[in-house]
Amino acid sequence: MTTTQLPPNPGRRVAAPAPAAPPSKPHRRPRYLREQLSGWAMIAPAAALLLLFVFLPAILGFGLAFTNARLVSPRPVEFVGTDNFVRLFTDPTFWRALLNVSYFAVVVVPVQSGLALAMALLINKKFRGVNFFRTLYFLPVVTSMVVVSLLWLFMYRKDGLINEFLSAASFGLIDGPDWLNDPATAMPAIIILSIWQAAGFHMIIWLAGLQSISGELYEAAQLDGASRWHQFRYVTWPGLKHTRTLIMVTITIQALGLFDQVSVMTQGGPLDSTTTIIFEAVRSGFKQQETSYASAISLVFFVLVLLISAVQRYLTREKD
Repeated sequence: MTTTQLPPNPGRRVAAPAPAAPPSKPHRRPRYLREQLSGWAMIAPAAALLLLFVFLPAILGFGLAFTNARLVSPRPVEFVGTDNFVRLFTDPTFWRALLNVSYFAVVVVPVQSGLALAMALLINKKFRGVNFFRTLYFLPVVTSMVVVSLLWLFMYRKDGLINEFLSAASFGLIDGPDWLNDPATAMPAIIILSIWQAAGFHMIIWLAGLQSISGELYEAAQLDGASRWHQFRYVTWPGLKHTRTLIMVTITIQALGLFDQVSVMTQGGPLDSTTTIIFEAVRSGFKQQETSYASAISLVFFVLVLLISAVQRYLTREKD
């Protein structure tokens, strides 16, 4: 039996073969999950330390401020409401500590920032030996504050180096005071020490800000005949706007947290002339074992620093 082959029909359309399916893309979700897990694993140690040593103590301190807890006491812990805060705001020692800290901050913030800026301007040039002076200015910063306080403690003694120098320079006419045992000179002595020790740190921050200013601005100012003062006023100072905001906030927080120098050199004396808020909190919490009262002081200190930082940030904000 023969098969008859039909002639092709010119009007009939033949269906084109279906296009091949594109190769399937690899599933990216497992890789994304691995990256997420790796990131969380990297930050887990730091997050655990922050939680254990920062956030958890802060929460416990906030709770203790409203109790009568003591470091060692047979009495059970009881909720006393705002009794600790009422006691705090009626305590003359607290107000004296707040006055001392305010006095310290008002003097240290402008003087230390100005001195650090002057040092940064001096070393922001290329000349032989500039690295030596940078190291020399920064050297007190890398020295422990406890060590520095001990050294200055001997220098401030009645027969210490400072009084001996004053006597020699004045040919015996000046008999220096007993710096740390006189209420009139104890806080100024600590202020001088603090400015000397920390100015180098803020010098580095000022120096970083100075080196971020474009040199073309100074060249344009020189072509216009601007003096050095005008270059500083119209080029350098505006260019340091963000830097000086950071420095002002940093120095203020450090000044309000004054503790090491007082603890090593004066123990808050004489006559509470150098008592600070942090020192009073430590003394109440550990020496007097009143942890609840110390927590109340710490909470008030936290709110105080937060308010001052917010005010500084508002005053130095960028205005349209």
